[in-house]
Amino acid sequence: MSDFNRGFARSVPTDRADMSVDVGLRRFMLGVYNKVALGLVLSAGLAFLTGTFPPVRDLMFNVAGGRVGYSILGWVIAFAPLAVILFGSFALKNATPKTAGLIYWSVVSLIGASLGVVVLRYTGASIASTFLLTATSFGALSLIGYTTKKNLTGMGSFMIMGLWGLMGAMLINMFVQSSAMALIVNVLGVLIFAGLIAYDTQRLKMQYYELGGDENAMGVATNWGALSLYLDFINLFQFLLSLLGSRR
Repeated sequence: MSDFNRGFARSVPTDRADMSVDVGLRRFMLGVYNKVALGLVLSAGLAFLTGTFPPVRDLMFNVAGGRVGYSILGWVIAFAPLAVILFGSFALKNATPKTAGLIYWSVVSLIGASLGVVVLRYTGASIASTFLLTATSFGALSLIGYTTKKNLTGMGSFMIMGLWGLMGAMLINMFVQSSAMALIVNVLGVLIFAGLIAYDTQRLKMQYYELGGDENAMGVATNWGALSLYLDFINLFQFLLSLLGSRR
């Protein structure tokens, strides 16, 4: 899912990456980061609701014998964001800021609801500490992507290829149930999404200059950009939690 709308024009030279004094760029990026932050707050609230409020929890999750899993409704909600993203990618070729925003908040809400499983599986202390670690890492990696003059396109393409391989490995391990393979998948997941955070940040900078001040296009790009960075954050958080989290 994290591979959403990552293309940007190669015509903008990377040496324009030294743009920290550009007021328009800062306003654009601040809009993206604000959406990501609000999306994370909404997701956290929904995860807490679905993971702790019994009527909702029992509809979405199966908790038995120390094992936590999704119910049929839970699986539908867990995979619904992928359907929304695919719809946004292929059906809405000329999205408006309003429709792009609707897609963003729909995905954020669905993912947040499905993350109730995290509340059920891990202790509150480990969730909080891992979230703090993820937020710190996200800030540092995004700053690297924002300030570097090095073109990260090649690295981004490599990370996206790795993402497809990672998804295949995760699917295989659903049947194999290998703890060693799970560890490798989690480590690779952390590395891949760490790289994508820096890449997506630089991509958004380049996209801002490509749009040339088109307010409507920038409204759409703000939502798409927030979606990419939100997905990077959530995936990094989940892989770190799988590696470092303490289970209940």
